[in-house]
Amino acid sequence: MTERRAILGGSTFEEHIGYARAVVDGDWVHVSGTTGFDYTTMTIPDDVVEQARQCLRNIETALTEARCGFADVVRVRYLLPDRADFEPCWPVLRRCFGRVRPAATMLVCGLADPRMRIEIEVYARRATA
Repeated sequence: MTERRAILGGSTFEEHIGYARAVVDGDWVHVSGTTGFDYTTMTIPDDVVEQARQCLRNIETALTEARCGFADVVRVRYLLPDRADFEPCWPVLRRCFGRVRPAATMLVCGLADPRMRIEIEVYARRATA
């Protein structure tokens, strides 16, 4: 039987809405759209680049708990309310994904909270032992 387990990130949104930060399903890891909130303090920086950094820290925590990392990411989606905010984030994103080169999409859309300036979702495939 395939392993399926939820990874919780500590966000109050997970309980209120009813989702997990990530779900491990066999070799696959599905990380929910992740924002720049620091879930220990439930604060979010104003700066989009700082939000991107925090998104990636939150994602890295989930991937680590799933026993994988950025090198295992095969797909990434970037969601931003303002397309002009995307390019300033590129250097931060490149640090995590520049060598990995996952399939990627950027969408311009509204996010759940007006303080949110970027949301990142990833799919990873864990290496088979």
